[in-house]
Amino acid sequence: MTAPPRTNVLDRLAVLADPTRSRILLLLDRNELTVSELCTIMQLPQSTVSRHLKLLADDEWLVARGDGTSRFYKMVSTRLDHETKALWSVVRSQMSGSAGATQDARRAAGVLAKRRDKALIFFRDSAEAWDKMRADMIGQRTDLLALLDLLDERWVVGDLGCGAGHITEALAPCVAQVIAVDESGPMLNVAKERLEEHANVDLRVGTIEALPIEDGTLDAAVLFLVAHFITDPSKAMREVRRVLKPSGRLLIVDLMSHDRVDYIVQLGHVWQGFDGEQVKEWLGNAGFTSCRYRPLPADPEAKGPTLFVASARKFG
Repeated sequence: MTAPPRTNVLDRLAVLADPTRSRILLLLDRNELTVSELCTIMQLPQSTVSRHLKLLADDEWLVARGDGTSRFYKMVSTRLDHETKALWSVVRSQMSGSAGATQDARRAAGVLAKRRDKALIFFRDSAEAWDKMRADMIGQRTDLLALLDLLDERWVVGDLGCGAGHITEALAPCVAQVIAVDESGPMLNVAKERLEEHANVDLRVGTIEALPIEDGTLDAAVLFLVAHFITDPSKAMREVRRVLKPSGRLLIVDLMSHDRVDYIVQLGHVWQGFDGEQVKEWLGNAGFTSCRYRPLPADPEAKGPTLFVASARKFG
């Protein structure tokens, strides 16, 4: 007659019966560690630690991840079923105060401190080259794009003078709706193709001076490299204020004052950039409050004039 299979709890007990395996679980319940770090902490040879790790992994107590030539192990209690969590809670409370576990905890603190020191040494030696390394690793704009998630996901945002849709593309995943307005049909066609995957984008034909948007619709409005094309910025600011909700925000990014006359001839610019007093005066006359103007750091690879960012709030 065939013997019945062991129950799950007996399987678990068999794995936990070895004090070394329980000590390993205690360590990996608190920290993610490599085999060599476990060997240092527990004062055991690699073959012994690796054998116990395999048994624990086979019984689904651990998860592992590769990082270069290293492999990190961690106990993830959220992956355990209710009965196994209860069993581990009993074993952990019994083992935590043992002499071996106490020594392990002390050595683990030293190993983790050494790991932190290694990271500090890396940043100390790499400080001058860090900007390039960071850009090579994550790109130039990734961090700024991530910051867009600070926006309220319930907002309706206007990309006014959207052009080919670059700003709308960045905003769309982070807000409820983007209303993108431009007076150029060809530009809107390019934007439509770029934004076809975003169902929350509403493309509209119109000018900044006569926006095709109802009063008090927008939580925020963006004018990105648009103001220097506008003949009457004061009128445009009043129109933008109209379509904002009470306490709505306006963000302007544009060119600082410059002497590139060729931009007027070749690119159709109406203004040769703006200084802070001009922008604040337009915003103030339009009824905006909390007006700010700040030059942006010059990009060494950019060939055009320096940019500024200005912001303001609609009061009432």
